[in-house]
Amino acid sequence: MKLGLIAMSGVRVIHPELAWLGVSLPQFVSRGHVIASLPSLTLLILASLTPKEIDVEYFDVPHIKDLKFSKLPDFDIVAIASYSAQIYEAYTLADEYRRRGATVVLGGPHVSALPAEAAQHADSIVIGEAEPLWPTLMDDWLHGAIKPCYREERPGTYDLALSPVPRFDLLDPANYNRIPIVTSRGCPHDCEFCAGSKNYGKGYRQKPVANVMRDVRAVSDIWDRPFVEFADDNTFVDKAWSRELVDAIAPLGVRWFAETDISIVEDTELLSRLRPAGCHQLLIGFESLNESRLRGLDSTGWKASKLAHYAEAVNEIQSHGVTVNACFIIGLDGDGPEVFDSVRQFVRVADPLEVQVTVLTPFPGTRLFHRLEAEGRLDPQPFWHKLTLFDLNYEPRGMTRLQLENGLMSLFRDLYDEESYSRRKRKYMEIIRGLRRRNSA
Repeated sequence: MKLGLIAMSGVRVIHPELAWLGVSLPQFVSRGHVIASLPSLTLLILASLTPKEIDVEYFDVPHIKDLKFSKLPDFDIVAIASYSAQIYEAYTLADEYRRRGATVVLGGPHVSALPAEAAQHADSIVIGEAEPLWPTLMDDWLHGAIKPCYREERPGTYDLALSPVPRFDLLDPANYNRIPIVTSRGCPHDCEFCAGSKNYGKGYRQKPVANVMRDVRAVSDIWDRPFVEFADDNTFVDKAWSRELVDAIAPLGVRWFAETDISIVEDTELLSRLRPAGCHQLLIGFESLNESRLRGLDSTGWKASKLAHYAEAVNEIQSHGVTVNACFIIGLDGDGPEVFDSVRQFVRVADPLEVQVTVLTPFPGTRLFHRLEAEGRLDPQPFWHKLTLFDLNYEPRGMTRLQLENGLMSLFRDLYDEESYSRRKRKYMEIIRGLRRRNSA
């Protein structure tokens, strides 16, 4: 018996000029390549939970238009993971495997948000975290009694200490430049647009540091000098746990990346340990440079309370030799054409090495989606292929659609061209040289 684990991967952009920019601007291409080359951690975990008598194969499908169905391997059962932007392609692939007689299982954030839609293309769907559900699903399938739906009974309660080592051995090391590892699930910030942490129920859970190191060592056994991407919404929420993690990973010589918020700068002891422990970059969601818009994002106003310290936080983190990927969302309610210059000015002042700019995106299941739907501002549904983070699929307030799209393209040109990136890189390298001089003194 054979199980096929298939990840729909790759970055999607529908707008033709944005798509052209995506293959022409150096830093836009660079981050897109990193994202596109990450394997599906969920599927690798499910491989570890699959009965040993079943042969397992994992592969990515970057773009279905380039896929020759006749060359697809045959499987007895197939599990497909996909985000919203690739979900139509996932459905096409699922339909093909069902036509061949394979059992098809679909899961992921889109499926959890729209189970009735996904069920039309699958023999079974998984709603919620898959780890507590997969063993039962596989046992049912082996006994010819697979159910149409497996739903997590108590979202947000799965103990990450129980999560097994992912089957990294299923990957071809030559095909992946970064390997994801999960250390936590959830986020304390209740952002309206977030489609990530809300899939995991309420609360914030962390994996024991010993288990994280177990996973890191499993990666190190396969890759020489691996680069690990901690696949969390917010890694450093618990500072005591974070210091334990950083101290544990330091001796392993692993390079790594994490997502967090700017509260990291409030713990100078932790911040000073990051680069010596192998941390190369922190991705931080700044979202907006307008206080009123930030207050509309989360229920507590936490991000708005930190706005005055944004530039200072970037400078402080990078002064310790760790680069910042500063993330902004364009098209929030109230954003006018001035938003583009405000981001340009911030980048010139703060000089984060990398910048990630996306358009506000209403993913199914989020509070943002339901609010815009109630206000009649969403494009005609379904528009899932446009949920790319770069394509507009709602009616903005504060500027026209054309102003938003043209402003976004102009901002991309200014932030991602070679000259702009080289200027930021030169400043960062000056910091690194200074650190080396101090360390050798």
